[in-house]
Amino acid sequence: MILEPFLLRALAAAIGLALVAAPLGALVVWQRMAYFGETMAQASLLGVALSMALGSSLTVSVLIVAVLAALIILLLSRQRVLPLDSVLGLMHHGSLAAGVIATAALAGQSVDLLGYLFGDIFAVTSSDLVWIYAGGTLVLLVLGVIWQPLLRLAVHEELAMAEGVPGQRIKAVFMLLLAVTIAIAIKILGILLVIAFLIVPAAAARPFARTPEQMVGLTALVAVAGVAGGLAFSARSDAPGGPAIVLVLALLALVSLVRARALDKDV
Repeated sequence: MILEPFLLRALAAAIGLALVAAPLGALVVWQRMAYFGETMAQASLLGVALSMALGSSLTVSVLIVAVLAALIILLLSRQRVLPLDSVLGLMHHGSLAAGVIATAALAGQSVDLLGYLFGDIFAVTSSDLVWIYAGGTLVLLVLGVIWQPLLRLAVHEELAMAEGVPGQRIKAVFMLLLAVTIAIAIKILGILLVIAFLIVPAAAARPFARTPEQMVGLTALVAVAGVAGGLAFSARSDAPGGPAIVLVLALLALVSLVRARALDKDV
């Protein structure tokens, strides 16, 4: 069977994103930062509006807004008036509403918001692949430099900072890496599904991982399997590519959790 070029590009893009998302997703799960990431992703819809207003690259515009959102979250995390989850909830819903209104105002009521919210993996171009692999390589290189401090913060943040780990700086770099990954993933999975791609494979891998590195490897395997299964399902059923991938990943995570529960009962 000969795969069409658009399907090969979709497969290459999704696998590249899966490999980048694996270590980031593991850290998001360890540090319970899912809501951070989701808030940044929702804010990215303002990047879509910015792209329309300026006629600029969608990826660049989303990256700018995602970085700004990360910086705002870092600043707000230092205040003590409201709990951080309440602040994130405010930003999460407010930025999504503002993005929808701004996008509709700039593009008219006929704007295809579903395309931005859920992505279109089969519309991936060669230039998108360059963004994914060049940006992904940069993310992984920087992540490799701060990997050990991040692990120490994930295990015991207060102790790590007492031993000299620059917690705020390391967290800031990690959130910027998340912003870059979200920006390059938006076109593939859309705003609402991109964080699921980060979290779900890591959730599936966690019950069977004994070391951080093992969890990253298992997360990458689950993500690649979900990509292959999701694209195959999409090709056979005409289901949207991004949601199909996330659905297969969710099923893999469910099987993993059920299997882990069964093993616990056998012990």
